[in-house]
Amino acid sequence: MSTLSHLLARTQNRGAVLKVALGYLAAITAAELLTTLLEPRVGLVLHGTLLVVLLLHTAFVWEFAVRDLLLSLAFAPLIRLLSLSLPLVNFPLVYWYFITSVPLFVTVVLTMRTLRFTWQEVGVNLRALPLQLPITLVGLLFGYLEYHILQPKPLAKAFTWEQLWLPALILMFSTGFAEELIFRGVMQRAATEALDRFSILYVSAVFAVLHVGYKSVLDVAFVFGVALFFGYVVKKTGSILGVSLAHGLTNIVLFLVAPFLW
Repeated sequence: MSTLSHLLARTQNRGAVLKVALGYLAAITAAELLTTLLEPRVGLVLHGTLLVVLLLHTAFVWEFAVRDLLLSLAFAPLIRLLSLSLPLVNFPLVYWYFITSVPLFVTVVLTMRTLRFTWQEVGVNLRALPLQLPITLVGLLFGYLEYHILQPKPLAKAFTWEQLWLPALILMFSTGFAEELIFRGVMQRAATEALDRFSILYVSAVFAVLHVGYKSVLDVAFVFGVALFFGYVVKKTGSILGVSLAHGLTNIVLFLVAPFLW
């Protein structure tokens, strides 16, 4: 297919692509609701089915730009499958984040190679460097606000340097960098090609849905708003540096600092 005909096909089918994307969003939401409210094993089966369907669908439309979006969407069920199926019961909760992030990071690298995304293209760079510090510090506010929504128990035994440094490092890498690389890096890059102006909105919705497990409608809405902000920042700066640090700092305040202070 020539470049011109490819572009025309993509433009003419953008409405169809949006419908397909919304269908998968609905399926991911249903799987999360079943996992959280009904039975985790039912959700596990649905997420597993969804992962297989996304991979098969990707293969069938490999010649079109939508394949990037479909392949990146596979991270949603994969994240839940890893969190539900890995034998993590005997590990402290904070280590769950690190253990699940390792296979996810490997999968990100393989996905980027498959889609021929460069590190620069997914935001791993130092662009707009003067803006990254104030963006990072917004994480303090987000962590404070989300703590008052969820009020989780601390992930450390005491508010001391010895107890905090390793959990903080894990949260910064495994939730800050890894999740932003997946959602604002790879998925937003893929969604921009397929959904154009709806890309940030769509990726934010997927990200928010994966927080249904906290059983708080307010938190899902809050996370959606934060994701919109992060997505807009990445679009404008071309870098995930600031949002990765802000995301990590949000969770450090949420799980390690605020529970001891309030």
